[in-house]
Amino acid sequence: MRLALDEAALALRGGDVPVGAVVLAPDGTLLAAGHNEREATGDPTAHAEVLAIRRAAARLGQWRLTGCTLVVTLEPCTMCAGALVQSRVDRVVYGARDDKAGAAGSLWDVVRDRRLNHRPEVVGEVLAEDCARVLTDFFRDR
Repeated sequence: MRLALDEAALALRGGDVPVGAVVLAPDGTLLAAGHNEREATGDPTAHAEVLAIRRAAARLGQWRLTGCTLVVTLEPCTMCAGALVQSRVDRVVYGARDDKAGAAGSLWDVVRDRRLNHRPEVVGEVLAEDCARVLTDFFRDR
């Protein structure tokens, strides 16, 4: 989670909401990282999770991220939760809950929907206070 928080700090520099994500390989090594880049790129899909997933898939040379873990500072939204299911990530670890848009158990539970063909394990609220503080400070200052 500390690596994901480092990525969130990079998003701040670009004027984006400070969310960071990393993808860990099955052996726990860092495979890829990403942070929000919507403002920097003008791309509405440039969420930290999506960028980290794309980079991990490119590095592996395949779209299936079986055995991998995505660690993100904020609970994934519906778009990112869908990308996690589609990429076959085995585990999602998130920091702060997102009661307004979270799709890993807060508002929705897309990643564990029994109707879908893949359901990653979810571990929530890891370093939740640290992750929430970064977001709270950002929105307070805005």
